[in-house]
Amino acid sequence: MPPHPSSKRVLLSDAADAFLHVAPLHSLEDRARRGALLAAFECFLGTGLGENVPLLAYTHLTSEAWLRTLPEPERAEAALLLSDFRAYLRDWGWLDSARPVNLPD
Repeated sequence: MPPHPSSKRVLLSDAADAFLHVAPLHSLEDRARRGALLAAFECFLGTGLGENVPLLAYTHLTSEAWLRTLPEPERAEAALLLSDFRAYLRDWGWLDSARPVNLPD
């Protein structure tokens, strides 16, 4: 479950961890691979932001920039992961919780 809206920043790592533990979505093997990709994405976003990357650092532009840094064979898998992750964030209320004011995603 996403945190309730508050003044505390919602972190990408918390949302990613919750996403990876939605049982029907991920086998253990799948969780490890997707977890590694999400960790790499968080590391990319953390450049200049430090360790605690806010969820709102994940945008369409930042995801496209990260995908361009990946080797060609990994891009399709990573793009699908980010699409699934973004759908999860919307459907489970993470994006609404992360915004001080609700804006359409």
